Amino acid sequence: MTGLTFHLIPHTHWDREWYLPRAAFAARLVPAVDRILALLERNPKLRFHLDGQTVLIEDYLAVRPAARARVEALARDGRLALGPWYVLADELIPSGESLVRNLLLGRSAAADLGGGCRVFYSPDAFGHPVAGPLLAAEFGIESAVLWRGVPNGDGKDLVRWRAPSGPAVLALRLPPDGYEFGAALVDDRGLAVRWAALTRQVTERAASGEAAIFVGADHHAPDDRLLDLAERLRRLDPTATIRVSSLDEYFGAVARHRPLTAEVVGELRASGGPSWSLQGVHGTRARLKRRHGAAELALQRVAEPLVALAATGRAVLGDAWRRLVQSQFHDTLAGCCADSVAAEQNVRLAGVAATSNELIRQSLALLMGHDPDRARDTPSATVPTLVLWNPVARARIGVVVAEVTAFREDLLVGPPGDRVARRAPRPPVPTLRDPAGVRLATQVLAIRSGLERLDAPRHYPDLDRVDRIHVALECPDLAGLAATRFRAGTGGASRRSARNRVRLRGTTLANDLVAIELDHRGCLTLVDRDRGETFRGLLALEARADRGDTYTPVIVDRGHERLTARAVEVLASGPLVGGLSGQWVLDGPTGPVVGRTAVTLHAGSPIVRVRIDLDNHATDHRLRLRVPTGIEADSLAGAGFAAVRRPPGVVDGSWPEETGLPTDPAHRFVAVARGQRGLALLAPGFFEYQWTAAGDLFLTLLRAVGELSKDDLPTRHGHAGWPTPTPGAQEQGRHRIELALLPIDESLTKAPASLAQAWEDVFLPPIPLWLRDGLTTRDRTPSIELRGDGLVLEAMKPAESGEGIVLRAVNLAVESVQGSWRFEVPIRRAERIRADETVIAPMMLSSDCRTLSFEAGPGELVSIRVSPALEVIRDQGAGDHH
Repeated sequence: MTGLTFHLIPHTHWDREWYLPRAAFAARLVPAVDRILALLERNPKLRFHLDGQTVLIEDYLAVRPAARARVEALARDGRLALGPWYVLADELIPSGESLVRNLLLGRSAAADLGGGCRVFYSPDAFGHPVAGPLLAAEFGIESAVLWRGVPNGDGKDLVRWRAPSGPAVLALRLPPDGYEFGAALVDDRGLAVRWAALTRQVTERAASGEAAIFVGADHHAPDDRLLDLAERLRRLDPTATIRVSSLDEYFGAVARHRPLTAEVVGELRASGGPSWSLQGVHGTRARLKRRHGAAELALQRVAEPLVALAATGRAVLGDAWRRLVQSQFHDTLAGCCADSVAAEQNVRLAGVAATSNELIRQSLALLMGHDPDRARDTPSATVPTLVLWNPVARARIGVVVAEVTAFREDLLVGPPGDRVARRAPRPPVPTLRDPAGVRLATQVLAIRSGLERLDAPRHYPDLDRVDRIHVALECPDLAGLAATRFRAGTGGASRRSARNRVRLRGTTLANDLVAIELDHRGCLTLVDRDRGETFRGLLALEARADRGDTYTPVIVDRGHERLTARAVEVLASGPLVGGLSGQWVLDGPTGPVVGRTAVTLHAGSPIVRVRIDLDNHATDHRLRLRVPTGIEADSLAGAGFAAVRRPPGVVDGSWPEETGLPTDPAHRFVAVARGQRGLALLAPGFFEYQWTAAGDLFLTLLRAVGELSKDDLPTRHGHAGWPTPTPGAQEQGRHRIELALLPIDESLTKAPASLAQAWEDVFLPPIPLWLRDGLTTRDRTPSIELRGDGLVLEAMKPAESGEGIVLRAVNLAVESVQGSWRFEVPIRRAERIRADETVIAPMMLSSDCRTLSFEAGPGELVSIRVSPALEVIRDQGAGDHH
């Protein structure tokens, strides 16, 4: 193509933390941004792209607050491009909702500074999710810049990236050298030769009359020679049209050509070139990924909905989201980072988890009318109370495991003076009654001595020694997104009879739906009694040596491996909960792993809950669980705002620079089935799996390596990062892995929403709040429920501005769905909005203002902002104590 316009895009790619901790890179960032601002002010024609993430300017202004006016002036003029992201996250590991929050934070920060880039900029993520174009559309973004994982296709620089649900973006596919391919242009030495070679490359790739040339590289401060680079190139190539542009200006010029482009659909994780996709990071630092998943789940699906309902704690919630999104920077969350970075990540995630726990406690207490200060002042009026909040948008029944406490001894903190510690004899196990006074069926699982602190805002904490009683309860109907009070005491109108009880015979547990047996090797036999199918040898352990680095595995063929196990122990024998466990030592090729596998069955449920506690003493190895199914079919894996169907994984050696891996990422579940035979594996958040043509499902428990990057791997040619020892990535010490198995048939692999609901039943159980000093004023809070087959709740959150609650659901069905939200408390108004909370249209309410109906297309994300009568909720919560 002739007559091209060459757009120079000055930029820097700035890893906030990577082979050095955040503080070290921040110390380098400040002088770099000083230099960027100075150069932009010297040349009004210069533009600069600050890597698509506003956290960098936030870090800069924290040190240079006086520079804010300069930044605002340049951002308003479109010369300093900010956003659209808050951080350049890994796009496959966080939830879809986390990516929404990332964009919300980035858009807000850019707008506060007067500007904002309108390009889905992701130049270095290790692949892109199926919902990427959907996310872009939800923020009014029509163009993207991508590199890793995009198939080479026709070799042109522009491609149309489409989500299966329909939305698409025009994507600039970076060349093999990525965002650095024009970095050397600032050097005059040999410039004519480099410019000629570069223009040949971009001309061959050009799909329109415009060509983008990125001038910058990792952590590069801008060179003074950027100021006149365009003029120097024009002198070298007088016939060329050369300009300095922002990405928005470049895509604006491309749009005028209306180029014909190839189309790619769905997730972009290709390992066949022209760039490394580095999919091995999905198994790296698995313990850290599990901690992130737990913090993300608690914040997104428990703490935030409660804050929205209680209409309190919004600022604290926003701070927790900011810290969580900062934890999703791609090198950090992928695990290909220095140990110092991983250590700081653990501190951040612990902080997010602690904030969530406190928001949950405060919000639930407020919603139930519990005043801890009044309880402290009037202890004789208190009644020990268990509050259960159902975090899913549908009614549920079933077994709930909770912890209640009984007072034993007062522990005095500080000089005792004339204070005397109270003591009490061991009390009987408390019974629990529902609001109608009916006593719940219970099963005591364990009683242990422990400490409990009762907090009240205007008092010192009250610390007591207590009995901690773990108890299983058979709960009545729990309304969706509602809390119910259960009072402790003795006696009651009647005892509920357990449905479909768990029974123990030897080392076999069974209810009417499934039977399970744990053998001496720690392997599980599962009988699907409903369909007449049996699965044997589940949960077998496999250890292999791994000579790779944090980016890329090099798995050595099976060598020495010996499993020693103890006899199976009965943890619980029913009738509500049954449990078995087995201890084992796996002597692998690089050292031992000591662990315990526990399996649990609940009354009335076909789900087998699994917990693996292990202590890793081996190095340079990969540890996996094997789930043999004997099924030949594709797998269906959960993903952000989607479910992805994949064939069995294969090792792809078609590109010599990087060997494609047979492993895949998943969120929440992966399921396989043919006819009446099938299994779903459920996990709390993100995990790596492999599905084989032989019908084996493998789950990565950990991948232990000791180097950030190596350059002698047969599976990847060259360093993917700066060589740095990472002894912390050897994953030594204790790990806890929670998962579940669910027997299914082929119909459920066509109904991902049903799998998502099964996942909710395991990992979003009713949330307990035990109030030993309970002084609650309500029996139950009003419910909010989602109706419609195929619809899955993704978020319930306070609106970004003004009054209101945002409800977000996705349609995982392959056809349109008629859905509705049902509110027990009338709402005043409702609006259909995008995920960025731009209003699309007002919505009509039912005559009683309690039902809101909508239609959701296949794969569509449906966001609605409602204004409930919150004062009604508060009034109901402020009534007399019952």
